Amino acid sequence: MVSAVFHPSVGESQVATPAAPPARTKPAMQAPAATQPARVPIDWRGWALTLLAPVFGVALLIGIWGLATVNSTSFPTPGATWEAAVKLFADPFYRNGPNDQGIGWNVLYSLERVGMGFGLAALVGIPMGFLIGRFAIVNSMFSPIVSLLRPVSPLAWLPIGLLVFKAANPAAIWTIFICSIWPMIINTAVGVQRVPQDYLNVARVLNLSEWKVITKILLPSVLPYMLTGVRLSVGTAWLVIVAAEMLTGGVGIGFWVWDEWNNLNVQHILIAIFVIGIVGLLLEQALIFIAKRFSYAE
Repeated sequence: MVSAVFHPSVGESQVATPAAPPARTKPAMQAPAATQPARVPIDWRGWALTLLAPVFGVALLIGIWGLATVNSTSFPTPGATWEAAVKLFADPFYRNGPNDQGIGWNVLYSLERVGMGFGLAALVGIPMGFLIGRFAIVNSMFSPIVSLLRPVSPLAWLPIGLLVFKAANPAAIWTIFICSIWPMIINTAVGVQRVPQDYLNVARVLNLSEWKVITKILLPSVLPYMLTGVRLSVGTAWLVIVAAEMLTGGVGIGFWVWDEWNNLNVQHILIAIFVIGIVGLLLEQALIFIAKRFSYAE
């Protein structure tokens, strides 16, 4: 509202006009203070179980080893084994001929054989597991064969491979194949048999093809079982290759262990044991990671 200012003429008494009261203004609203996110307490117990407990276990093992070999002249101490490992891993990929190569090359050759045998086992075992679990007639035909051959010792298959292939390398791959195929067959078949019948009834009502049933219904349900079989198989394959290479010779971590025993180098044998365990652990953890990524429960 604009108020006019009147200027009185000369002689007229000036009349003071009262000033308009100031307009009331609403008090400014204060911005709410930014809420601080609640600090998540540190799970010290979980950290201790995850980190400190394994470290303590390894330290306990080394301590027992050191106490047991403190006065030994034939079995190496942890310190002597560590010094030998430092020298060994200073050049793990040297080559001084076909039978004198670094431990790195031997591990890679063993992994190559494991990959070939394990891959062939997966190509055969997983489809066979689907067939055994899906069709009753196939289950009746092959279940007795699987039950009969699965308990056979891995090394019993090695002479068969040498007889058929006439060479050590394919015989070792054959041994890995025949020993790692059974967990894949059994776990895949069990997974197929545990698919709810209601799912299959719906597929029958919708007149889905067998390929659609396998890819849309069976595979998502069977995947956790299948990956469990794969994880068990790779552990078996890595276990078998060491024993097979001891007998067949050539290049590989198993042959390297046996060659070091012939040289009476116990320190290198102990180093090889740790290397074999670490590689097997890494293979298993990699497959566990893959299984979690493909798990529908996550």
